[in-house]
Amino acid sequence: MAIRRVVLAKPRGFCAGVVRAIDIVERALALFPPPIYVFHEIVHNHHIVERLRQRGVVFVDRIADVPEGATCIFSAHGVSPHVRAEAAARKLRVIDATCPLVTKVHVEAVRFAREGYTIVLIGHSGHEEVEGTMGEAPMHLVSSLADVERLPVENPERIVYLTQTTLSVEDTAHIVEALRRRFPHLEAPPKEDICYATQNRQNAVKALAHEVDLILVIGSQNSSNSQRLREVAHAAGVPAYVINDETEIRREWFDAVTSVGVTAGASAPEELVARVIAYLRALGAETVEEMQAEEENVHFALPSEIVRLENPLGGNARVIT
Repeated sequence: MAIRRVVLAKPRGFCAGVVRAIDIVERALALFPPPIYVFHEIVHNHHIVERLRQRGVVFVDRIADVPEGATCIFSAHGVSPHVRAEAAARKLRVIDATCPLVTKVHVEAVRFAREGYTIVLIGHSGHEEVEGTMGEAPMHLVSSLADVERLPVENPERIVYLTQTTLSVEDTAHIVEALRRRFPHLEAPPKEDICYATQNRQNAVKALAHEVDLILVIGSQNSSNSQRLREVAHAAGVPAYVINDETEIRREWFDAVTSVGVTAGASAPEELVARVIAYLRALGAETVEEMQAEEENVHFALPSEIVRLENPLGGNARVIT
């Protein structure tokens, strides 16, 4: 083992949608006594979820598991109209933490369906974001080139594709190319659906792959954007591993490795990056440097539900329970 150099990807870690979602839960905890319920994990990160669970947040996968009249937060991944209807039927106090970039895809789905388009959604089956989007309108899900070849389409003259926001940019481009070959009239969404943070972090890993022998991606195994970062590294010819934190690092990974790259998925807090760096220093890493890149300055406003709860009189008043 001869680690000499650690290079940090930039940008990495939290995106604006994740910052907003966590902030919403934190504010709800300040407004209401626990338990507060969250439909699905607020973001896909083990450490964040466990920390909130210890503070009285209950994560559920069924609206039926939320007591009537309780406070329920929808996760950053978005939900279907059916879930919203279930929540209304149970008279839940709903706070919506859906990422605005996911909401954008939902709005597109509704509009294109209303205009008579056949909708093709590029995404991963079973992912919460995909389930929420597919609940908005009839659509076909494709996850691979093979799916494109067997895709049945009602109206090939009026067809549009949408995408999950956390996909591999390159893999998605290949699927879109295959769709265009089959359906020459295929239309694209007005603006790219893959979010800015996903694109930026994948671009950073591509650049990082030219600098290091191995890449560590800090993120949970169920984090789509973290898994895509691992795939991007592999595609560039560099081995990469997704880890929750430094305790999952295996020393045998570093045989004949002198330089290690470190990045973090969009749901991974920076404190985990610091812990991984400390671990690599303990293994002998002599230098730690950060890639040069433009700063991300994207911020999303809080949902109106939180604003009203914190300022019921339009001023600085705060709800007391």
